[in-house]
Amino acid sequence: MTGLPFLCVAAALLLVVARGAIPPPDEAARMARFVLHNCDWGALATLSAQEGLRGQPFANIFSLSDGPPGPLGGSGVPYLYLTDMEISVQDLEINSNASLTVSLAQTPYCKKHKYDPQNPLCAHIIFCGSIVKVNDSEAGLAKKALFSRHPEMESWPKDHNWFFAKFNITNIWVLDYFGGLKIVTPEEYYSVKP
Repeated sequence: MTGLPFLCVAAALLLVVARGAIPPPDEAARMARFVLHNCDWGALATLSAQEGLRGQPFANIFSLSDGPPGPLGGSGVPYLYLTDMEISVQDLEINSNASLTVSLAQTPYCKKHKYDPQNPLCAHIIFCGSIVKVNDSEAGLAKKALFSRHPEMESWPKDHNWFFAKFNITNIWVLDYFGGLKIVTPEEYYSVKP
């Protein structure tokens, strides 16, 4: 029984090592890329178009991926697999603007360090922008990115008319240390590797 906790800690450390060391706080663009690439889901906030909630913020969880796992797999583009049947997607059909929050709280990193998800050291990023369907030339990249991390998606019901989309980033905020949010431009973000 004493070996089980050791194995859990060892597995968590291997996961962090396999995914690369966390960037230092003075590299906000790299931190943003690191957080997105090491996370499998995020909270997408839309402006609701639903009766009784119209115009109100509405957040929902979505699986995402910027590429296959591993240090060289991330493009920085958050891809999603969506259906018009989903309530948030119905909101996006009226207004494609959204924000996306992704946090290292979903990885072993914050638990290992005993960081509460709200602790700035448990880094999270907030993207603002819009959701757009990917064109045919980008669909293969989106499919590889998503299905490599979320293989269950391939078996989701075909009659739901799933489609690949991406988060078109216009603004980025990073909270990874004390002292407030850091602003990163999309140009800075895409010019670095996680």
